[in-house]
Amino acid sequence: MSPDPARPFTVEPWLVREPKLDLDALGQVESVFALSNGHIGLRGNLDEGEPHAMPGTYLNSFYERRPLPYAEGGYGYPESGQTIINVTNGKIIRLLVEDEPFDLRYGHLHRHERVLDLQAGTLTREVEWESPAGRAVKVRSTRIVSLTQRAIAAICYEVEVLDAPALLVVQSELVANEQLPSRGDDDPRVEAALTDPLVAEQHRSDEAGATLLHQTRRSGLRVAAAMDHEVSGPNGFKTTSEATEDIGRTTIIARLAPGEKLSIVKYVAYGWSARRSQPALHDQVRAALAAARYTGWQGLLDEQRAYLDEFWTTADVEIDGDAELQQAVRVATWHVLQAGARAERRAIGAKGLTGEGYDGHTFWDTETFCLPVLSHLAPEAAADALRWRQSILPLAYERAEQLGVKGAAFPWRTIRGQECSGYWPAGTAAFHINADIADAVRRHVLATGDVEFEREVALELLVATARLWRSLGHHDSAGEFRIDGVTGPDEYTAIVDNNVYTNLMAQQNLRVAADTAARHARAAARLGVNAEEMASWRDAAKSMRIPFDEVLGVHPQSEGFTDHQVWDFESTPAKMYPLLLNVPYFDLYRKQVIKQADLVLAMQLRPDAFTPEQMKRNFAYYEALTVRDSSLSACTQAVVAAWTGHLDLAYDYLAEAALVDLNDLAGNSDHGVHIASMAGTWTAVAAGFGGMRNDGTGLQFSPRLPPALSRISFGLRWQGRQLRVEIRPEEAEYRLVSGPPMRLRHHGEPLALAEDPQIRPIGPVEWVEPVEQPHGRAPRARHPG
Repeated sequence: MSPDPARPFTVEPWLVREPKLDLDALGQVESVFALSNGHIGLRGNLDEGEPHAMPGTYLNSFYERRPLPYAEGGYGYPESGQTIINVTNGKIIRLLVEDEPFDLRYGHLHRHERVLDLQAGTLTREVEWESPAGRAVKVRSTRIVSLTQRAIAAICYEVEVLDAPALLVVQSELVANEQLPSRGDDDPRVEAALTDPLVAEQHRSDEAGATLLHQTRRSGLRVAAAMDHEVSGPNGFKTTSEATEDIGRTTIIARLAPGEKLSIVKYVAYGWSARRSQPALHDQVRAALAAARYTGWQGLLDEQRAYLDEFWTTADVEIDGDAELQQAVRVATWHVLQAGARAERRAIGAKGLTGEGYDGHTFWDTETFCLPVLSHLAPEAAADALRWRQSILPLAYERAEQLGVKGAAFPWRTIRGQECSGYWPAGTAAFHINADIADAVRRHVLATGDVEFEREVALELLVATARLWRSLGHHDSAGEFRIDGVTGPDEYTAIVDNNVYTNLMAQQNLRVAADTAARHARAAARLGVNAEEMASWRDAAKSMRIPFDEVLGVHPQSEGFTDHQVWDFESTPAKMYPLLLNVPYFDLYRKQVIKQADLVLAMQLRPDAFTPEQMKRNFAYYEALTVRDSSLSACTQAVVAAWTGHLDLAYDYLAEAALVDLNDLAGNSDHGVHIASMAGTWTAVAAGFGGMRNDGTGLQFSPRLPPALSRISFGLRWQGRQLRVEIRPEEAEYRLVSGPPMRLRHHGEPLALAEDPQIRPIGPVEWVEPVEQPHGRAPRARHPG
């Protein structure tokens, strides 16, 4: 299928190319072209800074506090929120040609192209522009955020005069508290809190750069930004620098003849801390600059390429038969890596560091969608994200005590560990995030075989979350263990009893906590765990209530859900979606209408709890109720569609998940990319079409290929090994790229894998009855017919 003609990008295997400037798509392009290493995030703004949709320079977990307004207060409501803020912008390089500002809104733009190179890890730009006075120049820039030198971003900026001699002035800047578009918040206190959030503490300049130090007004965090330059060009250029409280500026002046070039390499270093002094932070960024200059521009490029070559050796997904999907899956994998590569014990936000959507918060998306992917592709990044969860346990214990439960109650949305949701049905009642964290821990230990991590990190998280479930639930008169009054993944159904997803994930949490404590008895004893407590966890898990509707033969999403009135989809026009913006929540809560996969997600993560027949019936039932008002849904539906034989539908959902930002399917990519959907893209390939599962006894695959595709190949890491799986229409090939021999299963058949690849047949796919989606909410069909 050809790409949407409205999309701003061409389709290429390893590049994302914007062949011409489209001001209407500026915000979307800024998000897709954002560069990050998990510590620094630079939106894909133009070098000169304007025009822009949203300037964005972010540091992971650097935030400002803001008030959370309530019409009516209540016990346990968070008093303040946390919002990621735009820190000192080091991307800006302004150009004047014979005193005319290089501004694409004026003069004549002959050519403008930007390219994101997924293998090199660079964003390049080539421009040919003629000023209103008729002076023509060619500008080429290359930007990177280093994956090897965590504190460093760098830009190579070249200007060539084309037709007549010209005097050029280049102003390379650090800008703090730059003017931003209004956030549109109804509460003026919120806007005020985030206007000029940085208070100047120190500024200095030297011959070729500048350093600025600031502190946030309310959260008390200190940030340092520094820049340095290497300049080459015709003899006689002049370089000067200056600094004020909010601006550092290096100015390069040169007179160029036609065909001559002025080349500037700009190194920018960032650091922040809640504790370190001004001198310490100043010296930190200056040292980072010195290391970058020692490495040099070409050295940074070489390091970036080597890092990504190693990553892509495992992580690359190859798809034959759909060029647009091939590109999208690689872009998705790239953004997931960027979000967590060097986050190093800090959170991975729902938008990564690509925009200010969701205020930069992290949710359960991280553990359920992102970390299972990183555990197989970049395991150290996944481990660090879980260590961050461990580091905020004291705050989770405080929150649990405030809510009157034992163990840890992790925040629904946060940046630094405090609950930031002012919407209590989610912020207070969506306890499933605790089991999601436990599941990510379980998956990471299985994927890596890291016993030390299990003992030092996993055990404490599992114990803390198991204690919450044992306290939150209770045994009823029939002896079943109930968890009442909670909100599951589907936010259109809140405050329910025995949400099947929550109960099944809590059940697994309790079992794994008991088993892990038994394996590490001495470490568990230091956490106060004894045999009686472990027995209580196992008892609660064994007697966990899992509702089932005997009449319909399906699992209700929660107690009594299938008795609710079905939403009138036929009478709901397309303009009413997403429903949460057009319909009262009370009406959503009492009807059978689903925002995002809930029971279906339970089947993906706990397939052991369902028979094949139950999985088919459940999928068909909930497919007709799920409107996908959340980007988290399509990837999950893709996995279970593939498992239940709906391969064409799975292909449609995979494409929707993968293309959500390249094609701006949700209409909000300007706020930042959808990291969880991108991560779910890899899962839809590996777990969906690859049939990859792990029940604790080892890896198993049940590969199936949709008719429209002729081949899928994907790689993963597994307990110190590198494995590649290739799926063709009638056979699958398993290859051990590195590591010791291993065993796995192919469609239930044991398979020993050593030096030689193993090829196994794939049987014919059985025909299944088509399923229906709500009126007007089917995914866009990509398969013939």
